[in-house]
Amino acid sequence: MAQNTSNIEIESAGKQALFGKTLDELSSMVIQLGMPKFTAKQIADWLYKKEITSIDEMTNLSVKARQKLSEHFEIGLVAPVKVQVSTDGTKKYLFATAHQKYIETAMIPDKDRVTVCVSSQVGCKMGCLFCMTGKQGFNGQLNAGEIVNQVRMIDEFNKVTNIVYMGMGEPFDNLNEVLKSTEILTAEWGYAMSPRRITVSSIGIVPALKRFLNESKCNLAISVHTPFDDERQKLMPVQLAYPLKNVLDEIRNFDFDNQRKVSFEYIVFGGMNDTNEHVKEMSKLFNGIKSHVNLIRFHPIPGTPLNPTNENRIQEFKDALNKKGILTTIRASRGQDIYAACGLLSTKGLK
Repeated sequence: MAQNTSNIEIESAGKQALFGKTLDELSSMVIQLGMPKFTAKQIADWLYKKEITSIDEMTNLSVKARQKLSEHFEIGLVAPVKVQVSTDGTKKYLFATAHQKYIETAMIPDKDRVTVCVSSQVGCKMGCLFCMTGKQGFNGQLNAGEIVNQVRMIDEFNKVTNIVYMGMGEPFDNLNEVLKSTEILTAEWGYAMSPRRITVSSIGIVPALKRFLNESKCNLAISVHTPFDDERQKLMPVQLAYPLKNVLDEIRNFDFDNQRKVSFEYIVFGGMNDTNEHVKEMSKLFNGIKSHVNLIRFHPIPGTPLNPTNENRIQEFKDALNKKGILTTIRASRGQDIYAACGLLSTKGLK
């Protein structure tokens, strides 16, 4: 469960958004406003189940209660400022944030699945060599409402089957708000999604990883990209603080149930991390972990020395990992004609 906020600052400048508050936060809020505690459940029902856009639509609240709410709060939903549609059906939504910054959300249809890829931060401070978002630098955290808003305000909202936290930012660097957002998405009083349909991706910040494993039931994805420490340090500076071995030890020692999934993300770079030595080291590193590796084709971004591998090699790399007993698949590339790689559309928006 997300860390609860015991006191809501009612007397803050400007109106606060109701959307994005947990039931505990709503309970604290209504008590401070002198309303019965059960009003919090009514408000949550209107916000997350009945898809209202104004406080006046909360018709089972008294006129006086709605007026009092309206003095301090607004619903707080934000529509996207731009939508791009790929020839393969993928959509990239661009949402504006404070100070004229932007975040991106991708909608990926696939047969009977509609997956939404959400952002958790404005920019990113992790500085991974292959990531366009990191080149923007860090511009702020998204709150739970801004995260869930990316699901609520897309055209496909009522068709969404899966959510992945693989957009802009590092989710574990904003863990409190990420956990609050997943609580809203999965709680009975919220959207009541199964946590098995939500995957949170991280580069591996160990203290936050421990919290996530214990406080959430959502699936986990860890960015690996190479099993060798020196290479990973060049690709991902986080390796210095939280070596991959330590990350995998935490996962290996955690008691997962049979339904909660752990997967590993591996972007394949030509001539760098696609050799037989990488296969051998991966088999050693993942020993004792029920693992599923997603290989990801690299699509070049400006300002990086990294290159994609060729199609034959990525297929051979997949087959070699599978022969070592590591379940490995290649993720389909989607939306390449609409700046689908994280950070490209928002960087363009900034310019």
